[in-house]
Amino acid sequence: MNLVSRVEAAEISDVDLDNVSGGLAVGGAGGLFLETPIADVCVDLTAVASAEGLAAGASVHSAAL
Repeated sequence: MNLVSRVEAAEISDVDLDNVSGGLAVGGAGGLFLETPIADVCVDLTAVASAEGLAAGASVHSAAL
């Protein structure tokens, strides 16, 4: 028995592709690591903006030596 799969192709515009993939977004991230004789400190910042809204986050980690 010969099983042949059928595949159909369709063109999609850039605008439609943006809507399927979640749209356009801009974002940024940064971090800082500080090491001292007393402790280590790490700070991370993240922000993303899109048509759906804004998401931001921050975290701080420290360890005493």
